[in-house]
Amino acid sequence: MDIHFKDRPQIEAPNGEKKVLLHSCCAPCSGEVMEAMHASGIDMTIYFYNPNIHPRDEYDIRKEENIRFAEKLGIEFIDADYDKDAWFERTKGQEWEPERGERCTTCFDMRFEKTAEYASKNDFNVITSCLGISRWKNMEQINDCGVRAAAPYEGMEYWTLNWRKGGGASRMVEISKAETFYQQEYCGCVYSLRDTNMWRKKTDRPMIERGVKFYGKKDND
Repeated sequence: MDIHFKDRPQIEAPNGEKKVLLHSCCAPCSGEVMEAMHASGIDMTIYFYNPNIHPRDEYDIRKEENIRFAEKLGIEFIDADYDKDAWFERTKGQEWEPERGERCTTCFDMRFEKTAEYASKNDFNVITSCLGISRWKNMEQINDCGVRAAAPYEGMEYWTLNWRKGGGASRMVEISKAETFYQQEYCGCVYSLRDTNMWRKKTDRPMIERGVKFYGKKDND
């Protein structure tokens, strides 16, 4: 893949920090963010903590794709625990919350709190996430959760940069196609899978087939 390091505008982390812990949910969402920071000389580490992703084989393929790209760029990858039982317990009672509702806030809080905890123990003053690059997500909701997670730690800041802007959203797709990343069809949790399939059934669309679609590949490739 042609990684456009020389063509990219430089970005700067808060307070001129050169070390950032990036919470990542998957390769398609993180690819552009990883490239942007790498091109700007920021020493980034990937923190993969996503106990919301269900079922386990879906979690594994998203993680492995992310590891593959991190290794290509020489970026350290931290594989955190898949404590799905803790996630189900924390979101108990929110099973029928809509996308972008209270359950998503709970989910972001849980993942970012773990990210901030790791950052505090490993000398990171800046944390951020690629979650907001997706047009399906509420940027303000994500940033609020990130800022709240960083607040208890003195000197830590959540980087609220809008990764969609400046061509970020289109570059995300370019990288995904060039790398033939796995193309997931739902946010990640079992409730998102359920609700997406319910909508598809109502609109006479085919049900989700996990593990079969990849960016840049046609169905008959």
